[in-house]
Amino acid sequence: MPIGAILLGELDEYTEEFPPTPITLPWIHPDGKPVTVNLLMVDHDGLPFQRGGFRLSVWLPALRRAGITAPTRDDGMHALRHLYASVLLDAGESIKAPPGYLGHSDPGFTLRIYTHLMPTSHERSRRALDAFFASALDVDREQAA
Repeated sequence: MPIGAILLGELDEYTEEFPPTPITLPWIHPDGKPVTVNLLMVDHDGLPFQRGGFRLSVWLPALRRAGITAPTRDDGMHALRHLYASVLLDAGESIKAPPGYLGHSDPGFTLRIYTHLMPTSHERSRRALDAFFASALDVDREQAA
């Protein structure tokens, strides 16, 4: 999943202070082939976080520090997927890109799930139309000259 230089820099700083922890676990299913990966976050025992443990010990305290004192389901970790997809789409990324990053098999699924989160950008639409017509009018003026 592509990330920008700013976030990559933050991750680099984080991993200098908290080096990744190698963990070997079965892959795909409980009796799958063991695979070793480096986890960026582990629990206090150095083991992979369980969903509830991460929520209680990391996510909820972070929300409180951000001033969210009564979090709802919309404030969950899954919201980061929505943020990622909506930021990409709002910035003009092709609808073909986010499905691959998010593990969706079909761009239509991504649109159905994330379109409602995409902020409308009337100003970007105006700029696109202005650029198109400015270019077309310049061509017409050059041909008339």
